Amino acid sequence: MTENIKILMIDDHPMIIEGYQNTLLYTKRDNQELDIEIANNCDEALLAINKAVKTNKPYDVLFVDISLPASFDGSMNSGEDLAEFARKVLPQSKIIILTMFNESFRIHNIIKTINPEGLLIKSDLTSNELANAFQTVMNNVPFYSATVNQLIRRTISSDIVIDDKNRKILHLLSQGVKTKNLVAHLDISLSAIEKRKKQLRDLFEVEDGQDETLLNQARKKGFV
Repeated sequence: MTENIKILMIDDHPMIIEGYQNTLLYTKRDNQELDIEIANNCDEALLAINKAVKTNKPYDVLFVDISLPASFDGSMNSGEDLAEFARKVLPQSKIIILTMFNESFRIHNIIKTINPEGLLIKSDLTSNELANAFQTVMNNVPFYSATVNQLIRRTISSDIVIDDKNRKILHLLSQGVKTKNLVAHLDISLSAIEKRKKQLRDLFEVEDGQDETLLNQARKKGFV
């Protein structure tokens, strides 16, 4: 029996989408018919998603690149915003995220806010990996690429537990943001930030008070 699968691929690089499309068409199963639509930015993707909702013809799978130009009206700033929106309005659709980001904070945030059926780091990606991810997700089994699994395992195996605010502090420090400038990124005072940094130094057993030492210990445990 033929299985008709409706797919939306969202990426701002046409050659990349062409590669994804060719891979899926070449590796699809004999009983699968793929109806693939393409969007190159947030605005095109929003039109496609809203049309699917309006016509009650949802996509079976959405491939979403995280790094996308913002929508014209500013309502969507990235593929991450777009995937969150799709999750709300197309709850039955499977979402596969593709991203160049491999920092622990970004991966953790994507999993928490979107909970995608698939999460692939582009540096891990091969044709076989993409085909395997697609078929695995179609069988209702989540698929995370090797880098994602490594980050998850390192975090789970650690006996250290930190909240989202402390994760963000570590992420911002790793991006070169100075402590005095963290206030602009977090809705807490500088003194609260200093207290949280002290908690982090205690958790990671950092004695010299240096941010780089803290970050190195956090990286070893998979938190950066």
